[in-house]
Amino acid sequence: MNINIERRRKRVKRKKSIRRFITGTSERPRLSVFRTATNIYAQIIDDSTGNTLAAASTLSKELKGKVKKSGNVEAATKVGELISTLAKKKKVTKVAFDRNGFLYHGRVKALADAARDGGLEF
Repeated sequence: MNINIERRRKRVKRKKSIRRFITGTSERPRLSVFRTATNIYAQIIDDSTGNTLAAASTLSKELKGKVKKSGNVEAATKVGELISTLAKKKKVTKVAFDRNGFLYHGRVKALADAARDGGLEF
């Protein structure tokens, strides 16, 4: 079997087991992180209504010229700072962190730490 297909299958399995316990409510929405080899994405989602309250990525207009390379820890830190500022505008301070099956290491950890430093609690 192709190694990439196997890797994706394992990540989706981890994601499903994580999502059994993590849900976003209106008081505490879910901060979901998705990463690819070249970009990283973050969304704040209220699962009770199905609405995305805020979204940021390395492809966002605000970060387009500020990040030289979009697939590194520095870019993930910028996305974490941006998502925390967008959350403050929507008056969201507490979130449930959803790592989406990715290991809490590297870019995912950098995004989470930057969001915490920006004022989000999780």
